[in-house]
Amino acid sequence: MNPGAKRPRFVLASASPARLQTLRSAGVEPEVIVSGVDEDHVTAENPGELARVLATLKARAVVATLTEHATVLGCDSVLEIDGVAYGKPESPEVARERLRTMRGRSGILHTGHCLIDTAGKQELRELESTTVYFADLTDDEIDAYVATGEPLVVAGSFTVDGLGGPFVTGIEGDYHNVVGVSLPLVRRMLAEVGIPWPALWESPYFAYDEDEAAKYDETRGGPERARAAAEAVDSLLPKGGRVIELAVGTGIVAAELVALGNLVHGVDLSPAMLRHARVRLPGHVAAADAERLPFADRRCDAIVAVWLLHLLDDSEPVLAEVARVLRPDGVFITTTEKSEASRVADGRTPKDQRSQDSLALLVARAAQYGLVLDAATTFTGVNQSRGNHPDPLYPLVRFRRTLG
Repeated sequence: MNPGAKRPRFVLASASPARLQTLRSAGVEPEVIVSGVDEDHVTAENPGELARVLATLKARAVVATLTEHATVLGCDSVLEIDGVAYGKPESPEVARERLRTMRGRSGILHTGHCLIDTAGKQELRELESTTVYFADLTDDEIDAYVATGEPLVVAGSFTVDGLGGPFVTGIEGDYHNVVGVSLPLVRRMLAEVGIPWPALWESPYFAYDEDEAAKYDETRGGPERARAAAEAVDSLLPKGGRVIELAVGTGIVAAELVALGNLVHGVDLSPAMLRHARVRLPGHVAAADAERLPFADRRCDAIVAVWLLHLLDDSEPVLAEVARVLRPDGVFITTTEKSEASRVADGRTPKDQRSQDSLALLVARAAQYGLVLDAATTFTGVNQSRGNHPDPLYPLVRFRRTLG
């Protein structure tokens, strides 16, 4: 792989945590934009075609909000039993009745896929179908499963990768398709528009060219979101110390922190981003890896990471490095649950796998390095899509370095 190559802008037009996690597990970190399509008022001649139509509507709705080229993937899943299409049940009563109908039987899980490449003006629509066999659930099992809430927010009222996994006795076809996105199919579709699957593995840190860096701020909420983030960070910062911002990017948040009276130094790996950061923070930025910081042990008062950890394959090396350079009683402030906060429609389940910035994961890992969670706040972002979706609310947490 060429670390200097431009990474395609790949957008997932779906609010599904399972689809996002499936792509992440395959090495792909998509940009998530929720379509806002009203699925309840869409009809088609059969369940498979319904899934394909819904996927197409989602992808087209997101494309309509874009101001720059991207490759957009829309997906939608529908369970078919006896020729009837089943989406999300939305109520415990419907979910309970549906699971009683499904038990001991099989159904076909259809997932529609629509890939739109705006630069090449190509739209591909495909359908993947997988047969799923269900266990003969007891009434008590059904009641307990419905009580978890998971069946209410997933197509067909079941999952294969969550609490519903033990109730699926067999699958004929693509496992990932049952989760909500067929990886082999998406690979073939991407190839048709000229994008090899490994191109999506390129690290976001090296993906920004000068054009992307120049427009980065305006496509990420601009000064309004940066100001809100800085004010939240400032509320958790000790006063009078030196602040290091990891993945400083263009320096837009760091500049707001300086305006609030903080002494800030920034590090980043992207030369294009650093060129912009040097304008905002002259003499206070450097090219450096967050896993190998150019600071001696126990020299820093505070370290900040805004929208970094969710991009990583493994956040532990960064946490270890943060613990190394922080003074005793120093603080590490970071955003958490970024991708989940960005979704308008959450749909999270009790067993949803989390990314590298999940709070539960961070608390456990940070504790191994003497970093203890001791404060938290939130700040409001800016809705980047059209429609009446609410602005996302981003969690921000503070870890304190123990005195040992």
